[in-house]
Amino acid sequence: MLDDELVDDLDGLLTALRRLGATGAVFGMVAVDDEFFVVVRPVPGGAGLLVSDATAALDYDIAADALDLLDVPLPEDDEIDDEPWPEGDLAVLADLGVPEQEMTLIVGEDDLYPDEQLRLIAQRCGFADQFDALLEKA
Repeated sequence: MLDDELVDDLDGLLTALRRLGATGAVFGMVAVDDEFFVVVRPVPGGAGLLVSDATAALDYDIAADALDLLDVPLPEDDEIDDEPWPEGDLAVLADLGVPEQEMTLIVGEDDLYPDEQLRLIAQRCGFADQFDALLEKA
C-alpha cells in the first residue's frame, strides 16, 4: 500500500515503485474513484502504462499524465462515449499471467468497478489474497 497522495501523482508513483527493494517484478495498480484504473510498471528507461479509460484524462491528473507519457493526445469531448477507451500497453502484465487478450476483456468489463477489475488482475497474477487484505485496510 502506497501513500494516498500518489493517486494523483504519476511521477511520484513511479519514483516510489522504483525505490522498492524487490527481487521480482514491481508494478503498481491504482483505482481512481469509481471511474478507471491505471497499471504502472517501471522498466529501464521508462514505464509500462495502461489506463483503463483514456477519457478520464479530461478530469484526472494521473490519467492525463499517463497519456502524456504515452504520447497520446487527450480525447476530445466529441470523442467520448460510454465504452471504455483503454490506452497504453494491454500486455503490460503478460509475463505475470495476464495476457493482452485477457486484459482487454477485463478493461472492457464495464459492469465492474475499477477495484473489482484490479482484483481480477491480482487473481490472475497470483496475489488476490494480499490484494483483498490491502483493500480491507483502505
